[in-house]
Amino acid sequence: MTAVRPAVPRSPAAPAARRFLRNRMARAGAVFLACVGLLALAAPLVAGHDPNAVDLAAFREPPSAAHLLGTDSSGRDVFARLVHAGRVSLLVGLLSALAAVTLGTLLGALAGMFGGPVDAVVMRAADVVLSFPSLVVVVVLAGVFGPSTAMLVLVFAAGNWPTACRVVRGLTLSLREREYVQAARAFGAGRLTVIGRHVLPAVLPQVAVVGTLLVAQLILLEAVLSFLGLGVQPPQASWGNMLTDAQNLTLIQTMPWLWLPPGLAIALTVLAVNFVGDGLRDAVDPKGARS
Repeated sequence: MTAVRPAVPRSPAAPAARRFLRNRMARAGAVFLACVGLLALAAPLVAGHDPNAVDLAAFREPPSAAHLLGTDSSGRDVFARLVHAGRVSLLVGLLSALAAVTLGTLLGALAGMFGGPVDAVVMRAADVVLSFPSLVVVVVLAGVFGPSTAMLVLVFAAGNWPTACRVVRGLTLSLREREYVQAARAFGAGRLTVIGRHVLPAVLPQVAVVGTLLVAQLILLEAVLSFLGLGVQPPQASWGNMLTDAQNLTLIQTMPWLWLPPGLAIALTVLAVNFVGDGLRDAVDPKGARS
């Protein structure tokens, strides 16, 4: 007689992963981001030139075998600066989004689980943060402390945690009424224990979606601020400050290699992150995607 094997419980992540992989745009975005990330990590190996090396004899040279994407107004290799700039732009976007989502998730879970004064204080703090435009805050802090990469990360994280906080708070308010949470509380589990064991694992998929879309927004915001001179400062390259030469109409018309590569890098990376975020949203919430 053949023994019957007990059924192995299926992880809810498996169907979500299949739904994500069926989304062609999400797959394309994930592949593109993987390529950009690998290129940024391997920048010293693939660049071929020092991104900050000035060569006035190679002033604004067009693309050639020696310089794949030409040189800029200081004779620096555009391709070398492009791949090294990818490190900075991606790092600012990822670190800022990770810090903002982590802080927002913790505060949202505490507000939703404890309620009362804790909820009121956290939500009013979120309202205050949302009332200050990030651009104005960066301008003020750049004038006081000087523009830097660390300043961008701190300001972006401090200004964007309410998004994740509100999402997690709403989910926590629903989860705390579930039977298994009520049972855990009845057996003596404290609120912090319930948050760690039940709430955080349950909200993680939605938090991942919020974080992914936030990465795209912050990469774009970093590019804008660096273009304006309020973000990453030369000679360190970022995609935003590489577009500085695009302020000259003559250069835009006659020397597209100075602005087109970083412009395309920003646009395609942000588009790919948005595709991945949309794919994650549809994967974790298929009912909402169909509606």
